[in-house]
Amino acid sequence: MTVLSTDPMDLATSAPRPVGRPVMLQRWEQLSFLHWPYRPEVVQRVLPDGLEPDTFDGRAWVGIIPFRLTVRIPGLPAVPWVSTFNEVNVRTYVLGPDGRRGIWFLSLDAARLGAVVAARRSYRIPYMWAETTLAERGSLIRYRVRRRWPRKEAGLDTTLDRQDRVREPSELERFLTCRWRLYSPRSLRLPADRIRFSSTDVDHPPWPLHRARVRVIDERLIEATGLPAPPGEPLAHYSPGVQVRFAARSPLGD
Repeated sequence: MTVLSTDPMDLATSAPRPVGRPVMLQRWEQLSFLHWPYRPEVVQRVLPDGLEPDTFDGRAWVGIIPFRLTVRIPGLPAVPWVSTFNEVNVRTYVLGPDGRRGIWFLSLDAARLGAVVAARRSYRIPYMWAETTLAERGSLIRYRVRRRWPRKEAGLDTTLDRQDRVREPSELERFLTCRWRLYSPRSLRLPADRIRFSSTDVDHPPWPLHRARVRVIDERLIEATGLPAPPGEPLAHYSPGVQVRFAARSPLGD
Protein backbone atom coordinates (compact mmCIF):
# COMPACT_ATOMS: atom_id res chain seq x y z
CA MET A 1 0.00 0.00 0.00
CA THR A 2 1.35 3.44 -0.90
CA VAL A 3 1.97 5.68 2.09
CA LEU A 4 1.76 9.36 1.23
CA SER A 5 3.77 11.90 3.19
CA THR A 6 1.82 14.07 5.62
CA ASP A 7 4.73 16.46 6.20
CA PRO A 8 3.98 19.72 4.30
CA MET A 9 7.70 20.53 4.05
CA ASP A 10 8.21 17.28 2.17
CA LEU A 11 5.77 17.98 -0.67
CA ALA A 12 7.35 18.18 -4.11
CA THR A 13 5.91 21.69 -4.55
CA SER A 14 7.37 23.08 -1.31
CA ALA A 15 10.65 24.74 -0.43
CA PRO A 16 13.44 22.50 0.87
CA ARG A 17 14.42 22.17 4.48
CA PRO A 18 17.59 24.25 4.91
CA VAL A 19 20.80 22.25 5.17
CA GLY A 20 22.52 23.95 8.08
CA ARG A 21 25.87 22.14 7.98
CA PRO A 22 26.53 20.92 4.45
CA VAL A 23 29.14 18.21 3.96
CA MET A 24 29.39 18.94 0.23
CA LEU A 25 28.68 21.88 -2.07
CA GLN A 26 27.88 21.48 -5.75
CA ARG A 27 27.17 23.75 -8.68
CA TRP A 28 24.85 22.31 -11.35
CA GLU A 29 25.11 24.20 -14.66
CA GLN A 30 23.73 23.97 -18.22
CA LEU A 31 21.26 21.38 -17.03
CA SER A 32 18.40 19.81 -18.96
CA PHE A 33 15.47 17.69 -17.81
CA LEU A 34 14.12 15.04 -20.22
CA HIS A 35 11.13 13.19 -18.79
CA TRP A 36 8.90 10.36 -19.99
CA PRO A 37 5.76 8.89 -18.37
CA TYR A 38 5.65 5.17 -17.54
CA ARG A 39 3.11 2.85 -16.00
CA PRO A 40 3.89 2.58 -12.27
CA GLU A 41 4.04 -1.22 -12.38
CA VAL A 42 6.76 -1.04 -15.06
CA VAL A 43 8.94 1.26 -12.95
CA GLN A 44 8.27 -0.84 -9.85
CA ARG A 45 10.10 -3.76 -11.49
CA VAL A 46 13.44 -1.91 -11.38
CA LEU A 47 13.02 -0.64 -7.82
CA PRO A 48 14.27 -2.53 -4.76
CA ASP A 49 11.86 -3.63 -2.06
CA GLY A 50 11.04 -0.69 0.19
CA LEU A 51 10.54 1.87 -2.58
CA GLU A 52 7.38 2.64 -4.57
CA PRO A 53 6.91 4.88 -7.60
CA ASP A 54 5.74 8.39 -6.74
CA THR A 55 3.08 9.16 -9.33
CA PHE A 56 1.42 12.21 -10.86
CA ASP A 57 -2.08 11.65 -12.26
CA GLY A 58 -1.46 7.91 -12.07
CA ARG A 59 1.80 7.92 -14.02
CA ALA A 60 5.36 7.32 -12.89
CA TRP A 61 8.11 9.39 -14.50
CA VAL A 62 11.64 8.58 -15.61
CA GLY A 63 14.11 11.35 -16.34
CA ILE A 64 17.46 11.81 -18.07
CA ILE A 65 19.27 14.80 -16.57
CA PRO A 66 22.54 15.91 -18.28
CA PHE A 67 24.55 18.81 -16.86
CA ARG A 68 27.95 20.19 -15.86
CA LEU A 69 28.92 19.59 -12.23
CA THR A 70 31.38 21.33 -9.92
CA VAL A 71 32.01 19.73 -6.52
CA ARG A 72 33.82 21.06 -3.49
CA ILE A 73 34.05 20.39 0.24
CA PRO A 74 33.11 23.33 2.52
CA GLY A 75 36.22 25.27 3.44
CA LEU A 76 38.26 23.94 0.52
CA PRO A 77 38.60 25.40 -3.00
CA ALA A 78 37.39 23.57 -6.08
CA VAL A 79 40.14 22.18 -8.33
CA PRO A 80 38.91 23.01 -11.89
CA TRP A 81 39.97 19.89 -13.83
CA VAL A 82 39.32 17.45 -10.99
CA SER A 83 36.20 19.03 -9.48
CA THR A 84 34.35 20.09 -12.65
CA PHE A 85 33.05 17.54 -15.15
CA ASN A 86 29.96 16.55 -17.13
CA GLU A 87 27.42 14.09 -15.77
CA VAL A 88 24.13 12.55 -16.86
CA ASN A 89 21.80 10.68 -14.54
CA VAL A 90 18.80 8.47 -15.17
CA ARG A 91 16.37 8.75 -12.29
CA THR A 92 12.84 8.15 -11.16
CA TYR A 93 10.70 9.52 -8.33
CA VAL A 94 9.80 7.39 -5.37
CA LEU A 95 8.16 7.15 -1.99
CA GLY A 96 10.82 5.94 0.40
CA PRO A 97 10.54 3.49 3.30
CA ASP A 98 9.96 6.52 5.55
CA GLY A 99 6.97 7.59 3.43
CA ARG A 100 8.70 10.69 2.05
CA ARG A 101 9.16 11.76 -1.56
CA GLY A 102 12.57 11.52 -3.16
CA ILE A 103 14.79 10.48 -6.06
CA TRP A 104 16.13 7.03 -6.89
CA PHE A 105 19.03 6.94 -9.34
CA LEU A 106 18.96 4.13 -11.89
CA SER A 107 22.35 5.13 -13.33
CA LEU A 108 24.79 8.04 -13.36
CA ASP A 109 27.45 8.55 -16.03
CA ALA A 110 30.38 10.84 -15.22
CA ALA A 111 33.52 11.84 -17.06
CA ARG A 112 35.95 11.55 -14.11
CA LEU A 113 36.93 8.01 -13.15
CA GLY A 114 38.06 9.16 -9.69
CA ALA A 115 34.65 10.70 -9.01
CA VAL A 116 32.93 7.50 -10.19
CA VAL A 117 34.97 5.34 -7.81
CA ALA A 118 34.53 7.73 -4.87
CA ALA A 119 30.76 8.07 -5.37
CA ARG A 120 30.23 4.32 -5.70
CA ARG A 121 32.09 3.78 -2.44
CA SER A 122 30.61 6.66 -0.44
CA TYR A 123 27.01 6.93 -1.67
CA ARG A 124 26.60 3.35 -2.97
CA ILE A 125 24.89 4.59 -6.12
CA PRO A 126 25.43 3.17 -9.65
CA TYR A 127 27.96 5.58 -11.12
CA MET A 128 29.45 4.67 -14.52
CA TRP A 129 32.54 5.98 -16.29
CA ALA A 130 31.75 7.75 -19.57
CA GLU A 131 33.11 10.04 -22.23
CA THR A 132 30.92 13.16 -22.21
CA THR A 133 30.72 16.46 -24.07
CA LEU A 134 28.48 19.49 -23.63
CA ALA A 135 28.29 22.39 -26.08
CA GLU A 136 26.06 25.47 -26.33
CA ARG A 137 25.50 27.70 -29.35
CA GLY A 138 22.88 30.38 -29.01
CA SER A 139 19.68 28.75 -27.81
CA LEU A 140 20.91 25.24 -28.72
CA ILE A 141 22.61 22.86 -26.30
CA ARG A 142 24.00 19.45 -27.22
CA TYR A 143 24.91 16.61 -24.85
CA ARG A 144 26.84 13.52 -25.91
CA VAL A 145 27.60 10.55 -23.67
CA ARG A 146 29.44 7.34 -24.56
CA ARG A 147 29.75 4.93 -21.66
CA ARG A 148 33.19 3.40 -21.14
CA TRP A 149 32.40 1.10 -18.20
CA PRO A 150 30.31 -0.96 -17.69
CA ARG A 151 27.77 -1.81 -20.46
CA LYS A 152 29.55 0.16 -23.15
CA GLU A 153 26.57 0.13 -25.51
CA ALA A 154 24.76 2.75 -23.38
CA GLY A 155 24.88 6.39 -24.46
CA LEU A 156 23.10 9.62 -25.33
CA ASP A 157 23.26 12.18 -28.13
CA THR A 158 20.66 14.93 -27.95
CA THR A 159 20.26 18.55 -28.98
CA LEU A 160 17.73 20.85 -27.30
CA ASP A 161 16.48 24.30 -28.23
CA ARG A 162 15.97 26.48 -25.18
CA GLN A 163 12.62 28.29 -25.17
CA ASP A 164 10.99 30.98 -23.00
CA ARG A 165 11.48 31.23 -19.24
CA VAL A 166 8.89 29.46 -17.08
CA ARG A 167 7.33 32.22 -14.97
CA GLU A 168 5.01 30.02 -12.93
CA PRO A 169 5.79 26.28 -13.02
CA SER A 170 2.84 23.93 -13.38
CA GLU A 171 2.09 21.29 -10.76
CA LEU A 172 3.70 18.67 -12.99
CA GLU A 173 6.82 20.81 -13.51
CA ARG A 174 7.15 21.22 -9.75
CA PHE A 175 6.62 17.49 -9.25
CA LEU A 176 9.46 16.68 -11.66
CA THR A 177 12.01 19.32 -10.62
CA CYS A 178 11.42 20.18 -6.94
CA ARG A 179 13.06 17.25 -5.20
CA TRP A 180 14.98 17.61 -1.96
CA ARG A 181 15.89 14.06 -0.94
CA LEU A 182 17.67 11.12 -2.55
CA TYR A 183 17.64 7.53 -1.40
CA SER A 184 20.61 5.22 -1.73
CA PRO A 185 21.47 1.71 -0.54
CA ARG A 186 23.78 1.32 2.42
CA SER A 187 25.57 -1.39 0.45
CA LEU A 188 25.70 -2.35 -3.24
CA ARG A 189 26.35 -5.97 -2.35
CA LEU A 190 22.98 -6.93 -0.85
CA PRO A 191 20.21 -8.47 -3.01
CA ALA A 192 17.25 -6.22 -3.88
CA ASP A 193 14.97 -7.85 -1.30
CA ARG A 194 17.42 -7.14 1.54
CA ILE A 195 18.50 -3.56 0.82
CA ARG A 196 18.61 -1.12 3.70
CA PHE A 197 18.53 2.55 2.78
CA SER A 198 20.12 5.86 3.59
CA SER A 199 18.73 9.27 2.71
CA THR A 200 20.46 12.51 1.77
CA ASP A 201 18.74 15.89 1.93
CA VAL A 202 19.71 18.83 -0.30
CA ASP A 203 18.67 22.42 -0.64
CA HIS A 204 19.07 24.98 -3.41
CA PRO A 205 17.38 28.15 -4.69
CA PRO A 206 14.35 27.90 -7.01
CA TRP A 207 15.24 26.69 -10.49
CA PRO A 208 15.57 29.37 -13.20
CA LEU A 209 13.62 27.08 -15.52
CA HIS A 210 13.02 27.25 -19.27
CA ARG A 211 10.88 25.02 -21.42
CA ALA A 212 12.79 23.37 -24.24
CA ARG A 213 12.20 21.59 -27.54
CA VAL A 214 14.11 18.46 -28.45
CA ARG A 215 15.64 18.78 -31.92
CA VAL A 216 17.42 15.40 -32.00
CA ILE A 217 17.66 12.54 -29.55
CA ASP A 218 19.45 9.19 -29.70
CA GLU A 219 19.05 7.65 -26.27
CA ARG A 220 20.41 4.29 -25.06
CA LEU A 221 20.63 4.90 -21.33
CA ILE A 222 17.13 4.03 -20.13
CA GLU A 223 17.02 0.54 -21.61
CA ALA A 224 20.41 -0.17 -19.98
CA THR A 225 18.67 0.23 -16.59
CA GLY A 226 16.23 -2.62 -17.35
CA LEU A 227 13.28 -0.43 -18.38
CA PRO A 228 11.65 -0.58 -21.81
CA ALA A 229 12.52 2.12 -24.32
CA PRO A 230 10.81 5.42 -23.47
CA PRO A 231 7.51 6.17 -25.23
CA GLY A 232 7.64 9.05 -27.71
CA GLU A 233 9.20 12.47 -27.27
CA PRO A 234 10.19 13.65 -23.79
CA LEU A 235 8.88 16.60 -21.84
CA ALA A 236 11.93 18.89 -21.92
CA HIS A 237 13.22 21.75 -19.76
CA TYR A 238 16.48 23.63 -19.38
CA SER A 239 18.12 25.55 -16.52
CA PRO A 240 21.35 27.57 -16.43
CA GLY A 241 21.90 26.12 -12.97
CA VAL A 242 21.84 26.44 -9.18
CA GLN A 243 24.14 26.10 -6.17
CA VAL A 244 23.35 23.01 -4.06
CA ARG A 245 24.07 22.13 -0.43
CA PHE A 246 24.22 18.47 0.63
CA ALA A 247 23.51 17.21 4.13
CA ALA A 248 25.25 14.13 5.53
CA ARG A 249 23.79 10.73 4.65
CA SER A 250 21.36 9.45 7.24
CA PRO A 251 20.61 5.71 7.69
CA LEU A 252 16.96 4.70 7.73
CA GLY A 253 15.52 1.99 9.94
CA ASP A 254 17.65 -0.36 12.04
